Amino acid sequence: MNVVLKSIAERIKFNEIEGEAFLNMLHYRELKRKEHLLTEGKICDFVIFIVSGCIRYYYIKDGEERTGQFFFENGWFSDYQSFITETPSQLNVQALEDCEMYIFYKPDLLKLYDDWPVFERFGRLIAEQVIMAMMRKYENLTNLSYEERYLKLIKERPKVVERIPLKYIASYLNMKPESLSRIRSRLSGSKKS
Repeated sequence: MNVVLKSIAERIKFNEIEGEAFLNMLHYRELKRKEHLLTEGKICDFVIFIVSGCIRYYYIKDGEERTGQFFFENGWFSDYQSFITETPSQLNVQALEDCEMYIFYKPDLLKLYDDWPVFERFGRLIAEQVIMAMMRKYENLTNLSYEERYLKLIKERPKVVERIPLKYIASYLNMKPESLSRIRSRLSGSKKS
């Protein structure tokens, strides 16, 4: 079974004809490391499924990049605000590793929902997952110390710590890189004791 259909099958049941209809609207794309998929001011009219690699989205505030989230293989991404409202995105989406992905565009998705309603449920489940992830991140940033945020990240998302440069991790955790370096040094020192 195609890797995209496997991801969908983890959430909903669909038949072979419905699966074929979904596959027919996919567009394969490769993105090189540091290449952008979306830049601020452009309308996001697509949803992607990451086959391999890693992307991040970030904002630019006061001339500084602020990382919002990381997405890895078998992950779904869209700038839902831009996608739903058809307004310019405030996000920049960049590959942190060479990526392979499938893209499907909004007109195709809307047609799929009309023709095969089973996929509307899938869309809702993904949207719920996005909302929950945003809520967890907000709660972490609001309620946890820098060190607690980092320890939680290590525990819950080890891929981030293993594969993402520290400057982006620091930005994601809403701290300066030197603060993260101090935390990492302190934690590695306490492990040796």
